[in-house]
Amino acid sequence: MLPVLAPAVAFSDLILAVHILAGVIGFGVVFAYPLLFTAAARMDPSVTPWLLRTRQRVGRYLVNPGLLVVLLAGIYLASAEHHWGSFFVQWGIGAVIVIGAIEGSFTIPRAGRLADIAERDLAATAVPGGGRRTTATWSPEYVAGFRALSIGGALLALIVVVTVFLMATHAGA
Repeated sequence: MLPVLAPAVAFSDLILAVHILAGVIGFGVVFAYPLLFTAAARMDPSVTPWLLRTRQRVGRYLVNPGLLVVLLAGIYLASAEHHWGSFFVQWGIGAVIVIGAIEGSFTIPRAGRLADIAERDLAATAVPGGGRRTTATWSPEYVAGFRALSIGGALLALIVVVTVFLMATHAGA
């Protein structure tokens, strides 16, 4: 008779790992944006439109899919571990809705519009031969739009931090 081998990892542990990885991969980049935009502004403002378009693509192809995986894995975990009545699960569902709304209806479109405005502003300072009259002088429209994008990004990062804290402190309870 062959011995029955127990699986090395429980399926719910695998789903938990997927849930955590999706959060790290999907939302980790959110914390790098302030550093990237600050460095770009100081080193070479001409990369700003590219960076904004990259921000838009990352939202579409990394943050949003990561959010979906976090949601699906979270649903499985809440069901398998009977945590639907727990506050941290309710918070997580709310966080998914708010992050999805911020990313889909605000951040992604705003980043695209700001890239267009940044290109316009950079073109206004260009001189023949590829130089610039001054360092990038951003229009009031760009400054206001970038400020709003930054506030939205800070709110998104805050929601992620609070959510991770709630999951880490309450999931084992």
